[in-house]
Amino acid sequence: MQSPVISASNLRKRFNLEAGFFAQLGRYVHAVNGVSLEIGRNETYGLVGESGCGKTTTARLLVRMYEADEGEILFRPGGEGQAEEAIDVRKLKGADFKRYREKVKYVFQDPARSLNPRMTVFEVLTSGAKWSESLSKERRKASSLREEAAAILEEVGLSALDLDRRPAEFSGGQRQRISIARGLLMKPDILICDEVVSALDVSIQGQILNLLLDLRSRRDISFLFIAHNLKVASYFCDRIGVMYRGEIMEEAPAEALWKGHLHPYTELLFSSIDNNTQAEPSAAARPPADTEGCAFAARCPYAEETCLREKPELVEAGAGHLVRCWKKN
Repeated sequence: MQSPVISASNLRKRFNLEAGFFAQLGRYVHAVNGVSLEIGRNETYGLVGESGCGKTTTARLLVRMYEADEGEILFRPGGEGQAEEAIDVRKLKGADFKRYREKVKYVFQDPARSLNPRMTVFEVLTSGAKWSESLSKERRKASSLREEAAAILEEVGLSALDLDRRPAEFSGGQRQRISIARGLLMKPDILICDEVVSALDVSIQGQILNLLLDLRSRRDISFLFIAHNLKVASYFCDRIGVMYRGEIMEEAPAEALWKGHLHPYTELLFSSIDNNTQAEPSAAARPPADTEGCAFAARCPYAEETCLREKPELVEAGAGHLVRCWKKN
């Protein structure tokens, strides 16, 4: 794979287990516990797992909605004439950080909450661009921005006539298209899609996924696609990382994961899809016990004494196929 557009190494983030002025100090939940990943240019990387496993926290660390406790994030901006020199994201400040945020855009799960109901669609799409220092004065003019906003709305399947309407006048799927259009206006290198189809009807999910596939082919854009459904991720993504309790348990090309998954947790996720059941999300949401062993050992049907005592490393089990499991090492 060519130099990744973004890479994270050994990311860690913990939160206080309790809140409030009189909360007991020293009790933490490790939301992200040593996660490393890379996303290539024009690649779609899926991050999959149960609710509470750390997927969204990992994504928010990449855009610094949360600040990582440890680890490194490197970004290589795209575009003709730009050197592929890695930028240390955690050190960015001021105008440099704003430019980074323009190149790595975030699409939230619930568009009803992420779109300001008082704004028109045009204001939603362009409110950030008006103050961008990376855009030329000509492009920041209202007339120019209106032309761009109209073109992007049509690109995501809406009409230029919708620019003066408000988000509440649209359906959930249409609002998600508006959120995607807002992310595209600054011509980003990466679009982070956080459960963007989970709240939509199945028929609408397919439309949004096909839209994202079209955008990727036309715009040469990379995606970080966060989901809890492995079937959806396997359809849309090139590579998938399976997370459990803040750790990546398995990572592989989507087709390889679909046909030959190795980790017992990945097996559990696939079986829950086949049986149309939820794979006990409360167990993933609980803070991990202080253990030196595998984070999944307490739920694993194949666990042995070694699994409880020693933490397995993420090792290569095949071409581009990594797994964290003593049984597969």
